[in-house]
Amino acid sequence: MNTGSVTTLPRLESAGLDGWMVRLFDSIEETNLPWITALLQRCESAFGTAVVDLVPSYTTLLVVFDPVQLSPLEAQQKITSLLTDLTPEGSSGTSQIHELPTFYHASVGPDLERVAEHTGLSVAEVIACHSQKTYRVFALGFAPGFAFMGLTAPQLECPRLDTPRKKVPVGSVAIAARQTAAYPTATPGGWNLLGRTSARLFDRKREGFSLLNVGDQVRFVPASREAFERSGGDITPMEACQ
Repeated sequence: MNTGSVTTLPRLESAGLDGWMVRLFDSIEETNLPWITALLQRCESAFGTAVVDLVPSYTTLLVVFDPVQLSPLEAQQKITSLLTDLTPEGSSGTSQIHELPTFYHASVGPDLERVAEHTGLSVAEVIACHSQKTYRVFALGFAPGFAFMGLTAPQLECPRLDTPRKKVPVGSVAIAARQTAAYPTATPGGWNLLGRTSARLFDRKREGFSLLNVGDQVRFVPASREAFERSGGDITPMEACQ
């Protein structure tokens, strides 16, 4: 296996009688995704009808297989062989580029000023720092359509809230550590809210339901209040959403 920044010996961890967790990396890096995608594509081809699900994440790929067609040992051996000479080159994908109109304002992003104080940046610099970067979708989880994206610029790193909010409005754009995300539905959440996007991130009528998928590229595009409303954005202040 051509390791690059990948760990010398990828670790296979049991995930029950029908799954193996393949840990390729020990830290979250933007360069991880092509390797994980390459292994995912190899597994799709090699497992055929025996594959039940393939779940990529920041540093791992969960391989869920049909135990009627393959024993755990057979699946382990198959994955081990697929790791031989694995390289990120040649991994094809159907990733898309998304621009999400985002209204950055304290009324819908109540943590803007706190993040600015924590990072030593001005509010304008926080907004610029967050919106000027293109992010990769590393994983989907937590809630339907919730995409974990990264990595934010180092100077924007900020811890999660000590006490999560009981309800975060739909479309809320947030950061935590060096990750960013937008809430597709109203759920509890402990990330720092910077604003709100008008993009419909989760739709039961959409194929696959989620607007964003692993590997996609995302940019948060600052929008004025007027432009945000025209694009269907909800400017209801955070306090009224509780």
